[in-house]
Amino acid sequence: MAGGTKAHPAGAPAEAPVGDLTFQTIPGLDAVARSEWNALNRGGQVFLRHEFLRAMETGGGTSPEFGWYPHHLIVRDARGALCAAMPMYAKTNGYGEFVFDWAWERAYAQNNVRYYPKLVIAAPYSPVAGARLLCTRDELQDALLRAAITFAADTSDTLEFSGVHWLFLNDADKSCCERAGLPLRLDCQYHWHNDGYENFEHFLAALTSKKRKMIVRERRLVRDAGIRCQVLHGGEIDEATWRTIHAFYKDTFDRKWGYATLSLAFFLELGRVLPDNVVVILATRRGEALGCAVNLRDDERLYGRYWGCRGYHECLHFETCYYAGIEYCIGNKLRAFEPGAQGEHKIWRGFLPMPTWSAHWLKHPSFQRAVRTFCLEEQTAKTARIAALYRSSPYRENTMPAVQRGVRDACLAGVA
Repeated sequence: MAGGTKAHPAGAPAEAPVGDLTFQTIPGLDAVARSEWNALNRGGQVFLRHEFLRAMETGGGTSPEFGWYPHHLIVRDARGALCAAMPMYAKTNGYGEFVFDWAWERAYAQNNVRYYPKLVIAAPYSPVAGARLLCTRDELQDALLRAAITFAADTSDTLEFSGVHWLFLNDADKSCCERAGLPLRLDCQYHWHNDGYENFEHFLAALTSKKRKMIVRERRLVRDAGIRCQVLHGGEIDEATWRTIHAFYKDTFDRKWGYATLSLAFFLELGRVLPDNVVVILATRRGEALGCAVNLRDDERLYGRYWGCRGYHECLHFETCYYAGIEYCIGNKLRAFEPGAQGEHKIWRGFLPMPTWSAHWLKHPSFQRAVRTFCLEEQTAKTARIAALYRSSPYRENTMPAVQRGVRDACLAGVA
């Protein structure tokens, strides 16, 4: 591919609102106080809390062994107070990102250009949308994010990264990245939204008769097999139970030819430091643990993360990973349930497509132009695909939650 002059995104960072701030990187969360970091996390995003990110580091998930090198950005004012931060990682592979760029990696290799290392701004192993720049002041948010975009590009120059990738952006950060001229990549996940349901039966009443009967049957098969599910929060789980949970988690990767990167130490630490945010659905029969789903929650949402079981039990996956989670959300008045990436089978069970966005800057100008063209074409195709998926909605006419009706109508109009 032909070379060219590299253009930084977002422009120079030395604007008046950020001119007296110091930008620097740190090699891990131990370099900043928990209270300082969490004070920036005004939305309470559980995957951006100091406790979660540090547990990833100490538990080995974000370690060089698995291609993750913490390189977090922090911003301090003239008095030394922390006023912004961004979870940032140098990566030597694409594992644990959930925005798949293998085709880009192959294109680089075919042109004898190095793709790794690259710089990634994300919540590791967590395909959950959120703010990627944590900031104390609304009036500085946009200017600081644009400055952080440029800082990340400069860092890529200095440390010879191929580019910078912002994964699973919320609407505000997506808009800022778009204004900075970054190509945006569209994908979708399947989320359940709480439409003010009083109980699980109230939710079922919103579905078509066919899908309602399917769910009732699947839940009955689990119950008739003598299996019961209980909800355990992190603070209620002892070490022996965590060992069982970790064994289930590891078994899932062993059977699917993957690698279980998260250690028992990570799970133990997570339960200790986030006792109210960890939600485990544990399936048992006559006191024997058969399987589980590990979730995290914040004040508004439940997030499905890890699943595993011993042996085959019909419909147990649906019960632990979907239905028990929906029931938990209704009982705890949570707004939504995000059960994890991929899986069109979730649609029949009440989880409808929701757009997800990432932004990308590649240092090589020719590749950047190619990626920009690819992303625009992919957006058109994905928007049409999301609109088509809504035709499989299990909801009766006029009972689809309002948030998802809006997404459906926008995609039908050709706008994701």
